[in-house]
Amino acid sequence: MIVGTLRVRLLLRQARSLKDKRQVVKSIKDRLANDFNVSVAEIEDQDNRQLAVLGFAMVSNETHHVKTALGQIVQALRVHPVAELLDHEIEV
Repeated sequence: MIVGTLRVRLLLRQARSLKDKRQVVKSIKDRLANDFNVSVAEIEDQDNRQLAVLGFAMVSNETHHVKTALGQIVQALRVHPVAELLDHEIEV
């Protein structure tokens, strides 16, 4: 069993309230969970309206599959129109 995790920090410049942030984070979480079949949760800085830290987890029987999927998530976040990817950490 291969377990992969991804931690990303996102900057939400346009979020003027926690409600704005929640809408963007929920949209990102739902889309990526459906597209890549991963588990995702907001793991830090829930009270900061412009910073979101998300954790992704994936289990597979192939290392390549996990690395590829997590890498594609990072690429999807790099081009997100609202959230700016600050940094990421992948562990497999």
